[in-house]
Amino acid sequence: MISVTKLDNTDLVVNSDLIEFIETLPETIICLTTGKKIMVRESVEEVLNRITNFRRLINLPPIVREHKEGDSHDA
Repeated sequence: MISVTKLDNTDLVVNSDLIEFIETLPETIICLTTGKKIMVRESVEEVLNRITNFRRLINLPPIVREHKEGDSHDA
């Protein structure tokens, strides 16, 4: 479970196992496997960090992030 902030500044706790994908349009939109979409104030990177931290807390492997061309990690 991760805590996020909706656009109206209300806090919401989301079951991160139900997240299918996350979009930026420019708001961050969390799309759940249930079909529900939630607009939040946090960036995609912040949501991913919260998911990773939660998974570490419960001893699950972190999610796999796709490598994008042009990332600062390109050598």
